[in-house]
Amino acid sequence: MADVDASVPGAGDADGVVRSEADLRRYDTVEELLRDKLSEALGGWRGAVESAVPTLAFALVWARTENLRTALVVAGVCVAVLLVVRLVQRQDPRFIAYAAAGVAISAFFALRSGKAEDAFLPGMLQNAGLLVLLLVTNLTRWPLFGFVVGVAEPEAFAENPTWWRRHPGIVTVAARLAWVLIALNVVRLAIMVPLYLAEQVAALGVAKVVLGWPAYLLGITAMGAILLRGHTPIDPNRTA
Repeated sequence: MADVDASVPGAGDADGVVRSEADLRRYDTVEELLRDKLSEALGGWRGAVESAVPTLAFALVWARTENLRTALVVAGVCVAVLLVVRLVQRQDPRFIAYAAAGVAISAFFALRSGKAEDAFLPGMLQNAGLLVLLLVTNLTRWPLFGFVVGVAEPEAFAENPTWWRRHPGIVTVAARLAWVLIALNVVRLAIMVPLYLAEQVAALGVAKVVLGWPAYLLGITAMGAILLRGHTPIDPNRTA
């Protein structure tokens, strides 16, 4: 069946149902499409610093004082200062909001148990959950990065959230990118879980920072290599 141009009013399948499809004609390859969509989701070097500062502050204060409440308060103050700076500069505060949520959840776990190492438990649980989710979606051929493409085309997504699965190339490349994050989360858990079990709070803080944005940027570099070197057609049957 020939592809239907969604830009033509009333265009649809044989049964008369309108087919929602994003206009991908401006992209030559799947890699070009994903480069464009993923670049919108990254916070750059500043987002990396803002994510790392509260965690590093917590670990340093704990190593010096071994006072859980003091360490959490200092981490919270760091988040507040970074947020004020963003607001004064009238810049997007969403990455600070992510850091604030992380500190709040960590504080809840740590204060509830009275153990400083439990401040790192939510992050490890998140990594484990993401690892399982990425594995399941990849193995079932519903890679999460495909939804990144889908959401980035709001009109098509509103009509049909799975429109991107009509393009095998998008599914294939999205799965390749997910395998990079799967490997990253395996490394994170392999290092942090033993430190958590050994109650090594200072080492956990360092590990969380190093395995946070720096490791994530390495992952982004690997994904960038995939996106720069690949030439997967969005639709092999599409004519120019």
